[in-house]
Amino acid sequence: MAVKLQQLRYLREIVRAGLNISEAAQALHTSQPGVSKQIRILEDELGIRIFERHGKRIVAVTPPGKAVLTIAERLLAETENLKRVGEEFSNEAGGALVIATTHTQARYVLPQTVKRFMEIYPRVQLNVRQGNPTQVAQQVVSGEADLAIATEAFEFFKELVVLPCYQWNRCVVTPMDHPLLQEKSLTLEALARYPLITYDFAFTGRTKMNKAFELRRLTPNVVLTAIDADVIKTYVELGLGVGIIAKMAFDEKRDSNLRAIDASHLFESSTTRIGLRRDAYLRRYVFDFIELFAPQLKRETVEAAIKGSGTQYEL
Repeated sequence: MAVKLQQLRYLREIVRAGLNISEAAQALHTSQPGVSKQIRILEDELGIRIFERHGKRIVAVTPPGKAVLTIAERLLAETENLKRVGEEFSNEAGGALVIATTHTQARYVLPQTVKRFMEIYPRVQLNVRQGNPTQVAQQVVSGEADLAIATEAFEFFKELVVLPCYQWNRCVVTPMDHPLLQEKSLTLEALARYPLITYDFAFTGRTKMNKAFELRRLTPNVVLTAIDADVIKTYVELGLGVGIIAKMAFDEKRDSNLRAIDASHLFESSTTRIGLRRDAYLRRYVFDFIELFAPQLKRETVEAAIKGSGTQYEL
């Protein structure tokens, strides 16, 4: 049997492209007939049908195809690990690091870590990709990113080891003359009286905000949602509502037209975490980046977590 890595890459890309061979071929910089031919050869080699077809169109992955895909993902991941081992010792100071994260982390938390990392490793190409928590976790699972930094959605990805970095909470942002600023103590009942602008459901602790209102049997009047705090603050400035954002996303100097009220007594705190593939080989500079971002996560701690059986760790 002569299964080729190229065939496994074609298989993986077809699934990533939603079973669209044309899109897979485009992503692989090759021809659609070439991809189709190699998949047929792979199926003949294995003696099974990996895909269900309707005419020339692929419509589903067969049960044995799913098993093959799982093994293919593992083999391709190990191939990448082999490359990284070689790079580790042939080019210790150079390489690439892809970080998948949310807007809040990229905009308000990561800049100092990135600056320090680039000073230490000027020859490492750093790529910060933004998305919602599910998207950034999926990028690590698929091998598109080395690590993910987010607050939510990691629990849906058993392929990842998840390490806690720090806890945070929320603040309420208002225009400078808003009545909430006169409240002696901010309450959920007071918040529920005003139109609210906050994160999209997939982002930054939104579920914990909803839970707090539900426990008090209140229905928040969420009139607008956005994927990042800057957009939320812009609409608050326009007088469209009161914003609820991560506390670290408010800067007194840059947001001088707004006022912030601490809301940590109203909502359960959230934890920002790092997600890593369990089977990944991490180069030295990846461990160093993690420690710069979360000093408690020493290399030995991260290595032990990757080698262990658990997926979630707590502060």
